[in-house]
Amino acid sequence: MPREFPRSQRVGEQIHRILSELLRSEVKDPRLIDISITQVKASRDLGHAKVYFTLLDPSEDPAPAQQALERASGFLRGQLGRTIKIRQVPELHFCYDDTSAKAAKIDALITEAIASDRAKEQTPEERED
Repeated sequence: MPREFPRSQRVGEQIHRILSELLRSEVKDPRLIDISITQVKASRDLGHAKVYFTLLDPSEDPAPAQQALERASGFLRGQLGRTIKIRQVPELHFCYDDTSAKAAKIDALITEAIASDRAKEQTPEERED
């Protein structure tokens, strides 16, 4: 019978908390100021972990932030090794999570559609005002 929370999921959540704290307090790279870790998925053997991140400003280019994360991965992995009590610290792979950018785009489309509907509902006298 499988466990309700597999070990890889628990380790992923722990890595998520630690990386978020490290990025907030330890990493000084200015390209990493406006990022947020959204999710960490650890492999079943705990050898690899996909770290999903997003930018606080969805219109920015994620490439510089991803390069900075990859450059800082050795430092982050070393800090994880000092904090997490597991035999092998997973290799970190960073992936941009574009969910917030897609949500902002959908929100803008909805706002535009509502404004368009309101403009169509107005009578000609209301439009002149």
